[in-house]
Amino acid sequence: MSMATDVLADMGPVFLGSRLKRLAERLQASAARVIADAGLPVQPTHMPLLAALDRGPMTVGELAETVGSSQPGVTRGVAQLATLGLVASARGADLRQRTVSLTPAGEEVMAQAKRLIWPRVGQAVDAILAGLSGSLLDQIAGVEAALADRPLEARVAGLDPAGRVIREYSDDLAHHFHDINADWIGDMFRLEQTDRDVLENPRARIVDPGGAILFVEAPGLGVIGTCALQKTGPGRFELTKMGVRPSARGTKAGEFLLAATIARAKAMGAETLYLLTSRKCAAAIHLYEKLGFRHDAEIMATYGARYERCDVAMRYVG
Repeated sequence: MSMATDVLADMGPVFLGSRLKRLAERLQASAARVIADAGLPVQPTHMPLLAALDRGPMTVGELAETVGSSQPGVTRGVAQLATLGLVASARGADLRQRTVSLTPAGEEVMAQAKRLIWPRVGQAVDAILAGLSGSLLDQIAGVEAALADRPLEARVAGLDPAGRVIREYSDDLAHHFHDINADWIGDMFRLEQTDRDVLENPRARIVDPGGAILFVEAPGLGVIGTCALQKTGPGRFELTKMGVRPSARGTKAGEFLLAATIARAKAMGAETLYLLTSRKCAAAIHLYEKLGFRHDAEIMATYGARYERCDVAMRYVG
C-alpha cells in the first residue's frame, strides 16, 4: 500500500485557502486544550471578543469591526459568553443598540488568560516561527512539520508564564550546579564529602551513569536554580541537589523546576522516585508534598544513611 499523500500540500497555491484553514483549525484545537488545562470555561473563538472587551465596553457592531468578524458570528459569541456569565449587555444612549461589557467573572478569566495562557502560547508560536525561511508555502510547510513533530499544547506545557525555561546540563553550566547547591547547603548545614563528590563531578557522578541535571533560567537573571536526578538502580532515581538562588525565592521558580524534574523522571522510566532531606528544610518539604511526594519509612531505612543531615525521606506517589 502506498503512503498517503497530502493533497493540499501537493496542489501548492491552488489550495492555499484550504491549507490555511486546516492549519488554523489545528492551532485552534491545540489552543482549546491549553485553555481547558488552565481551567477556563471558554473556547479559542471567544478569546478575541474577551480581549476586545478588556479594552472597554463596545456595541456588537464595534466588536465585529474590532475583531474582523461577521456581526452574526459576534452575536453568537456574545450570547455564549453571556450564558457563561462572562459578559453582560445593556441599552446604550442609542436605544437601538446594546453595549456589551465584561462582568467581574469575565475580568477574572481575562486576568488568568493574560497570566497563564497568552505568554506561553506566544513563546511556543515564536519558537515555531523562528527558524522559518523561504516562500510563504515553504513557511506553512515548516509550521505544519513543527506541529507534527510536537503539538502546540505540548510546547506550551513546557513553558512558563514568567518566561522561565528549562536548560539541559552542559559542562559550561556545571559551575551553576556547584555554586547554587554549595551556597544553600553551606548556609543551612555543612558540605559533606558526598556533597563535594557530586558537586565537583556532576557529569561523572550524575549524567554519565544515566541521570540528569536540569537548570531553570529566567529572563534578565540567567540561571536561577538547578535540580538533579541521580540513578541509584534499575528504574530508581533520587531527586537531589535542588536549589534556587536567594534572589529568585518567592517567585515559584522552585515549583516550576521541581515539576519539570518530575516530568523528566517519568520520561526516563522512573519506577521509584525519592528524595532525602532534613526537617530544617520546611519550605522545601511543603513544596515536595504539594507536588506529590509523601514521607516514606522504607526509603529512609534504605537510603537515609547517605547524609548525616537526613532525617526526612520521601517517595513520589503522584
